[in-house]
Amino acid sequence: MKTIAHIHTDFPTKFGIPRQSGIVASLQGKIVFEPEYRNADAVRGLEDFSHIWLLWEFSEAVRDSWSPTVRPPRLGGNVRKGVFATRSPFRPNPIGLSSVRLEKVDIDPQLGPVLYVSGADLMDGTPIYDIKPYIAYTDSHPDAVSGFASTPAEYLLDVDFPEELLIKVAENQRESLLDVLAHDPRPQYQDDPKRVYGMEFGGMEVKFKVEGMLLHVVSVV
Repeated sequence: MKTIAHIHTDFPTKFGIPRQSGIVASLQGKIVFEPEYRNADAVRGLEDFSHIWLLWEFSEAVRDSWSPTVRPPRLGGNVRKGVFATRSPFRPNPIGLSSVRLEKVDIDPQLGPVLYVSGADLMDGTPIYDIKPYIAYTDSHPDAVSGFASTPAEYLLDVDFPEELLIKVAENQRESLLDVLAHDPRPQYQDDPKRVYGMEFGGMEVKFKVEGMLLHVVSVV
């Protein structure tokens, strides 16, 4: 398997990345191809599709061994499920799959074709193995059954972001950061109102506390 591209996002670490693609639609990403694949012909016609599939590597979860069961955070981290019944990054082959919106295809003089996407759930620098168009009539299954993930687990927190801290955030990053915080970036099994969490986003370190349904930002560096 060859890495064909890397994606660039505002997440330098895994903490805070949305649990699924599309949950935070405002998140922006840029896909830059490796020199071998910087050929405009390779993306000819892709601009006619609104969404694409990304096949990528869980580059921070590569390991020599594997376990047949994992503990999904969705179930509190205390219930074991078969690895192939989950989307855990800890798999025999560390391959991820995400559906993202294709915002535009740009041809850069130095980088060749560059894809701008939104709704990505990938860390900055993640290797991309393949890109395929999303085809609605075959890829969408409205009547699908989704096991233990059949109902949305997402809930929105109220975000208290003091104005003197918010002005430290670039205007084009504010909506995405607020959306990420509202979706509760903490591991689902952690709920300590006294704990201060730190999240890196877009060159900043954002620290916050969560009490009940209120997230309070305490610092932005």
